[in-house]
Amino acid sequence: MSNAENVLFDNDSRVAPLGLIAMKSASEIGEKVNGYLTNWANENEHFKDTFLIEADCPRFSSGDAKGLIKETIRGVDLFILCDVGNYSCKYDYFGNENSMSPDDHYQDLKRIIQAASGKAHRINIIMPSLYGGRQHRRSYRESLDCAVALQELQAMGVSNILAFDAHDPRVQNAVPLMGFDNIIPSYQVLKAMFRDLDDFKPDKNHFMIVSPDEGAINRNMYYASVLGVDLGMFYKRRDYSQIVNGRNPIVAHEYIGRDCAGMDIFIADDIISSGESMLDVALELKKRKANKIYCYATYPIFTNGLDKFNKAYSDGIIDGVFGTNLTYRKPELLASPWFHDVNCAKYIAYFIASLNHDKSISQVIDPHKKIEVLLKKYGIK
Repeated sequence: MSNAENVLFDNDSRVAPLGLIAMKSASEIGEKVNGYLTNWANENEHFKDTFLIEADCPRFSSGDAKGLIKETIRGVDLFILCDVGNYSCKYDYFGNENSMSPDDHYQDLKRIIQAASGKAHRINIIMPSLYGGRQHRRSYRESLDCAVALQELQAMGVSNILAFDAHDPRVQNAVPLMGFDNIIPSYQVLKAMFRDLDDFKPDKNHFMIVSPDEGAINRNMYYASVLGVDLGMFYKRRDYSQIVNGRNPIVAHEYIGRDCAGMDIFIADDIISSGESMLDVALELKKRKANKIYCYATYPIFTNGLDKFNKAYSDGIIDGVFGTNLTYRKPELLASPWFHDVNCAKYIAYFIASLNHDKSISQVIDPHKKIEVLLKKYGIK
């Protein structure tokens, strides 16, 4: 057990007794997070069977619902874990089976906060994928759902929000007086790549990073910096004379950067939705004689299915896709030979334990230092 974990389970330094509610949408990762927390507590002789608090949001056949917490949370430092993108959750509505939308998940989250009735010592929300986060800026007359939701949660008494790889973290400016942490699981991704790829050589002679567009440049720049490899970038040339499905259509992906011939490529983005842009970029890199191409998205949601990626993999366009377990992944995706699952449960557990003890996040876990140790372990630096 590390020194950090010993400190985290010193009962004298905690803010209040820890409690974790995993909404139905996040039950899978919630069980894993609870497993780490209970193991650390028990190894430190603060014996605990579980930190999970049972809660539910039952629905009437008319679609109305209510939040229900089934045990006391008085004086508890309460963490609520939810996945607003989990479309596998269903409910009956006038005899029809409906998949829950992000709106439904967000309403259920607010119901559980209401059920807490102000009795918890503090309420912290772990919402890896921010509700409404893809609508991150206003153009013309448009709503700003994420900013309004954050203000609403603050008004309901939420103290901290933890998000992972927010589409645009500047949305936190809507709630400048509330705790907001945007976490990037870079170490977990690299660890999974070393684990799953036998010929992974992230050095300047064999490997480079390519950003799929200008919006993803910062996250790709970080990977290039910590690995000490070159960075390339695509920018989307759009047709601004027309709007298709609410946006200007992409005319072409233009590449800026060094020659990528013979290099293994890593492309990182926050979301793979339709995946068309990611595959277009991979195809352009193959035209430039790139070697192996690995894609990564924090949220591998694949809204248009897997057929195009299955074909790209069989055609040798891509060699693998990495994605985290921070959102729901359909069973077909998990069974795909090209998909690699990145576990972030331990990372969440560290942050929960740190906040519960009012410890500095940087003192408990430093991704840059951990990446350096990882690279030295595999002889890269």
